[in-house]
Amino acid sequence: MSRSPEQLLLGEWACLGILCAGDSHGFAIAARLKPEGDIGRVWALSRALTYRALDQLTARGYVVAVGEEPGKAGGARTILSASPAGHLQLSAWLGTPVEHLRDLRSELLLKLVLADLCRVDVSDMLQRQRAHIARLADVLATSPTSESGGDTSADVVRLWRRELSQAALRFLDAVVPAASAERSPAELSSAIQEVVRRTTPTW
Repeated sequence: MSRSPEQLLLGEWACLGILCAGDSHGFAIAARLKPEGDIGRVWALSRALTYRALDQLTARGYVVAVGEEPGKAGGARTILSASPAGHLQLSAWLGTPVEHLRDLRSELLLKLVLADLCRVDVSDMLQRQRAHIARLADVLATSPTSESGGDTSADVVRLWRRELSQAALRFLDAVVPAASAERSPAELSSAIQEVVRRTTPTW
């Protein structure tokens, strides 16, 4: 099934975010998307998938080639830049709350890291994200559980989602004040980074 132009995979958003912060080439982007990289610690890609993501972004007009530089092993590396359309798409995505609880660990953290990298204010998005999760948490808190001898597997899933919603609210309660406070861009960046570092789950 073909995707609409605004439907990108998380790896493609990660590549676009890096380029919206500044021009770069595929090798350097792939290095940042390694598991130990500043972006890869949230969403990692292999080098092959990084280049595939960049090809997709180029085909959609979100990334353009702007020059070349010599490679360390010979040949030339193509310098890439985010196009105006790419900047607009990233800004719209960063401003949109994550819909599903299951995507918070990956998508929301990636949005926070890229927003920090690109100096984008996401305080309004975070307020709306918290309101959305609070509504989900209320529904989960009042949903019935089966009686003894019922479908215990459904109860386990329900319990998992309920606990996940509460963990998400605690995370957002820590992040929202940091993003909403009157701070300089540098102070805001440091505050969000510290909250993400302290509250990022490892599962």
